[in-house]
Amino acid sequence: MIPARYAATRFPGKLMQKLGEKTVIHHTYDATVATGLFDKVVVVTDSEIIFKEIELSGGNVVMSINEHESGSDRIAEAAADMEIDLIVNVQGDTPFVKKEPLQQLLQQFEDPDVQVASLMQVMTDPTDIRDPNFVKVVVDKNKNALFFSRSVIPFQRDQDHPATYYEHIGVYAYRKETLMNFTHWPVSVLEATEKIECLRYLENAVPLRMVVVNYMGVEIDTPEDLDRAVKLL
Repeated sequence: MIPARYAATRFPGKLMQKLGEKTVIHHTYDATVATGLFDKVVVVTDSEIIFKEIELSGGNVVMSINEHESGSDRIAEAAADMEIDLIVNVQGDTPFVKKEPLQQLLQQFEDPDVQVASLMQVMTDPTDIRDPNFVKVVVDKNKNALFFSRSVIPFQRDQDHPATYYEHIGVYAYRKETLMNFTHWPVSVLEATEKIECLRYLENAVPLRMVVVNYMGVEIDTPEDLDRAVKLL
């Protein structure tokens, strides 16, 4: 499922911006379908504009009815009456999504203890590491998330001990029951503070398994990101 909200806070209408010959959301939908991993790919949107964009291209799209705090809440509404086991949430602003990382994500659920999983990639650019638009994550030895933040984590106090920085990539997979539970919990304190939805899982003691993947391209949160995506395309 691809949650697709039109009125993004930092870059309104970003999903309908042109990236080459297609819009950002059209690229994301086509790239997700092209992986061949899923029984069905569905865009879930609150926007007539996005609905028509996907419908006219022959894609699967549904309108969400309620107002939602997060993309996870939006797709949970659409998934509630579906008989499904696993749901992958591919953010609408990730037009370069690839098969291998999503395959690695799905493989995590061979472990029955995994309820939620997500992706991360190594960051090396000091400017990006300091940029609050890039969400950072730190993990334990089993690659379960310890914390997500827009701040620099970890803070490298001792320069003799090099730190590895991971960028959180906003692609999630969940067991359906876990996603439904997420929607019944109130927005958590840390989630509201950082504006990072997956902190709700950590604050409710649900482990979040992270998968290190190779470069996933650009998540389009700002006009500058769109410029970078155009160059990458």
